[in-house]
Amino acid sequence: MTSGVPEIDLTDPDVVRDPFTAYGRAREQAPLARVSAPGFSVWVLTRYDEARAVLGDPRFEITSGSFTPPPGVPEDCRPYLRTMTEMDAPSHLRLRRLVAPAFTARRAAEFRPRIEPLVEALLDELPDHLDGGAVDLLPHFARPLPIDVICELVGIPEADRPRWREYGAAVAAGTGEGFGAAIPGIVAGARDALALRRAEPADDLLTDLLTAQAEDGDKLSDTEMITMVWNVVLAGQTPINLIANAVHVLLTHPEQRARLREEPVLMPRAVEEFLRWCGPQLLSIPRYAREDVELCGTLIHKGEAVSVSIAGANRDPRVFTDPETLDLGRPAGTAPHLGFAHGPHFCLGAALARVQTEVALTALLRRYPDLAPAAAPHEARRAPDPGTWRLLTLPVTL
Repeated sequence: MTSGVPEIDLTDPDVVRDPFTAYGRAREQAPLARVSAPGFSVWVLTRYDEARAVLGDPRFEITSGSFTPPPGVPEDCRPYLRTMTEMDAPSHLRLRRLVAPAFTARRAAEFRPRIEPLVEALLDELPDHLDGGAVDLLPHFARPLPIDVICELVGIPEADRPRWREYGAAVAAGTGEGFGAAIPGIVAGARDALALRRAEPADDLLTDLLTAQAEDGDKLSDTEMITMVWNVVLAGQTPINLIANAVHVLLTHPEQRARLREEPVLMPRAVEEFLRWCGPQLLSIPRYAREDVELCGTLIHKGEAVSVSIAGANRDPRVFTDPETLDLGRPAGTAPHLGFAHGPHFCLGAALARVQTEVALTALLRRYPDLAPAAAPHEARRAPDPGTWRLLTLPVTL
């Protein structure tokens, strides 16, 4: 620790293995920490109130520097990769205003009946994937579901959906050659789907975007609509790790699992608790100081990067009662977790991710009441990813 600011080394095996303890320790030392790895260093807010304030503070902006572009992307695809997530006001506000009606909680609830058969179809197939009496839920349930939902949401024709599953798997794997190689197919598929929906409107996102119009007559361009599809594919992978983390937690907390099966009405609150307690995002997207700003007694210079420890803030005892305990019946009305961020860049697809996770977990527990881990909990393999809490495998017996 230097000058009262805790330092967290993201290459430390203990930090990678248990980031919640690492960020929790830093949080109790100070509200601001320094997080670093080779070629990377960022200020991080560790406590809830300070973190929430920064996420809504216009003095800190998301820019194209907040993201690392995937390698090997063809030049003709690059115009579609700068999503509104990378923009700040006023460009971000304009795009968000135009597309927000398609992502409301009401629209997500209306979409639930179209998610349910997608979930049931994947559950029907699980016995076909048994190997030695076990099946890995990650490649056979948690990973394909979000891209199936995205295809249904966007309006991708049935014949093209197997190929989009391959794209989704490549994107979910993170940056790398496969990630970059999937982008031309996604862009071309979005172009084709857009042309189809222009000729044949339907009940899907592209039709909504084609008809979206602000009061001043502003409309999305074709490039912006295709970019929105890319944004949905990229951001829509969150339920993979949320569902996988939740299932793993239920398997390792049998008393909570039994409670959820006995009281299925708790599922919406349970999903919020999973997001708080084992949500996939450990760190927020970095924001850059527009000017010199003092945070928690430390001067942050203009241009310096600041992030939020979601893992630390969501277990802050100053805000959450008994924060280290998983409580699927945690009373409604407590402080909202930061799993979907806060402020202008609050996750646009949060309502859809919630509904998708509720449907997936409810159906899984109903269809396979004897679900059990096929390996000891301590043998769970996780990706050595300092920004995301995600499993590499999730073997179970049915």
